[in-house]
Amino acid sequence: MSLRNMCRKDVVSVKPGTMVNEVVRLMEEKNIGSVVVQNAIASGEKEKFGIVTDRDIALRVVGKNLDPAKTPIDDVMTQNIVLILSENLGLLEALEQVRKSAVRRFPVVDVDGNLTGIITLDDIIILLGKEMADVARIIENEGPLL
Repeated sequence: MSLRNMCRKDVVSVKPGTMVNEVVRLMEEKNIGSVVVQNAIASGEKEKFGIVTDRDIALRVVGKNLDPAKTPIDDVMTQNIVLILSENLGLLEALEQVRKSAVRRFPVVDVDGNLTGIITLDDIIILLGKEMADVARIIENEGPLL
């Protein structure tokens, strides 16, 4: 099964320049912990992404006593995302790439680089648990080999 079938399709994204207070409102409204920042691109170029988490806002805005209504998300987000996953990757391939990074949330893109979803480390762990449970059931149903 590919990430295309496993990732969350309802990605909440904003444009650069959006104020932090608006992003916080979206996070609260949608009950999410991260928002993707999609940069405008020229025709033929790959889309660029940033990501901001509730932790980023707590540390980089609240912790520095910045005004969320006057702080653009660009000043808070992680701009150079360590890892963007292809929707064509399988679960184990994605896990191998994720294992090498220190990130918990990953934009998922199609072959043209367009955002198609997001997957979290927690999502991957849950999916692996389900896969292992399925394997255990199959082995259990086969009975002893003797």
